[in-house]
Amino acid sequence: MDSTRQQKIARLIQKELSELILQQTKLAKGLLITVSEVKVSSDLGIATAYLSVFPSEKGEETVKNINANVKQIRFDLGQRVRHQLRVIPELRFFLDTTIDYMAHIDELLKK
Repeated sequence: MDSTRQQKIARLIQKELSELILQQTKLAKGLLITVSEVKVSSDLGIATAYLSVFPSEKGEETVKNINANVKQIRFDLGQRVRHQLRVIPELRFFLDTTIDYMAHIDELLKK
């Protein structure tokens, strides 16, 4: 069970990451990235972010590119939340496939 502090930090990081990624992807036409969930470890040292990418065919490539630039993203995040957090957690990004899974289940139920 996550503590209240973990939940507050996760929401803060999710909000700020969403804004950062939105600014970065304005140039990419036809690509929509959503930070669907952020989980923070109990020592507040690691933040795991789940990204939902539309169209889903570009999901793996997009997450790979974001993970390649994770140091810059962490620095930018630190600039935005430096007054709220003492230590900026290490960031990890994963592809959120729940939308694809729901579409698959929906397709199976229609048959």
